[in-house]
Amino acid sequence: MKYFRYILLLIAVALIVYNATIIDFKAPLQGDSQIALIGILASACVIVLVLILIQSHRVKQRHGGR
Repeated sequence: MKYFRYILLLIAVALIVYNATIIDFKAPLQGDSQIALIGILASACVIVLVLILIQSHRVKQRHGGR
């Protein structure tokens, strides 16, 4: 499970980079650019949630798993 979290973070970062290459900055809210922006937002949410999960496991270990 520990490695799964870090792999998930890596995939989310890779998706952000990939979607950033798809964005047409002349019309960022039309067509494929809009889908790419949604993908970037979703990947950012995944990163935040996984970081919260990692932090909660660290807190749990510090307090002896109570």
